[in-house]
Amino acid sequence: MKPTTLLIMAAGIGSRFGTGIKQLATVDNQSHIIMDYSIHDAIEAGFNEIIFIIRRDIEEEFKEVIGNRIEEICSGHNVAVKYAFQDINDIPGVKPADRIKPWGTGQAVLAAKDLINNPFAVINADDYYGKEAYRVMHDWLVLEHEPNAYAMAGFILKNTLSDNGGVTRGVCQVADGHTHLTDVVETSNIVKVNGGAEADGETLDPDSFVSMNFWGFPGNPPEFLNVLSSGFVDFFENTVPANPLKAEYLLPTIIGGMLREGECTVKVLPTNDTWYGMTYKEDVAAVQTAFRGLINSGLYKEDLYSDL
Repeated sequence: MKPTTLLIMAAGIGSRFGTGIKQLATVDNQSHIIMDYSIHDAIEAGFNEIIFIIRRDIEEEFKEVIGNRIEEICSGHNVAVKYAFQDINDIPGVKPADRIKPWGTGQAVLAAKDLINNPFAVINADDYYGKEAYRVMHDWLVLEHEPNAYAMAGFILKNTLSDNGGVTRGVCQVADGHTHLTDVVETSNIVKVNGGAEADGETLDPDSFVSMNFWGFPGNPPEFLNVLSSGFVDFFENTVPANPLKAEYLLPTIIGGMLREGECTVKVLPTNDTWYGMTYKEDVAAVQTAFRGLINSGLYKEDLYSDL
């Protein structure tokens, strides 16, 4: 079976979380963090390489809290662990004066370009996706695909909202019996309202598919990496000058543009699992309660990795 890689984007500043690094907040009594559950589910599904994308300034704490421990666990399951570093200065141009905001998820993936040789999936470090998403994504990645065929784990919007404020989601349009993505629009400030959802006053279908930045790219190596590289140059030439301090190179925006131009296809891999994440500091208690429920239900062992 083809080797597959899981790319974990953990370089975000997490400014809404307040003090501390949100990706490293513990969620159970054994001091596991959300990434532990992601890695457990990925290994269980068949992924055999993990690449962490982090910043140099959090490297020491990251390795202390999770990296060294995960390397030891993965070594017992023939799973390699690597690191890539996202740097705001690693760009095809000159950094605008006073720019402090990272360049987005597209640049995060590019940070690992030289390490990726296998079909890969990419996820956010601080999102819990559920076991089903890893199974269906891995099983799709090991198949043969046409050029520029990608995949996306499709989540139901109402299963991905926070009780503590607005969230950003890639709101999807789908066709062919909800199996193919036709467009994805990065939508910010989505909030719960009266059992539904809205963004800046616009009502959204709570049962619509959304992207949670769980994408799959086949190939050895994946052609999408070259698409990202050339697109990043275009981004600096045409997008950054108009918004030098806030412009971001985002996966949903990139793929949405390719879809509209007929340059790719995206298979939607539906999952009904509930998302958990720590967008806000106030989310921590609810997420900890949720993971206690997952353990009590038998979905996970208290000793998380003992069933692998």
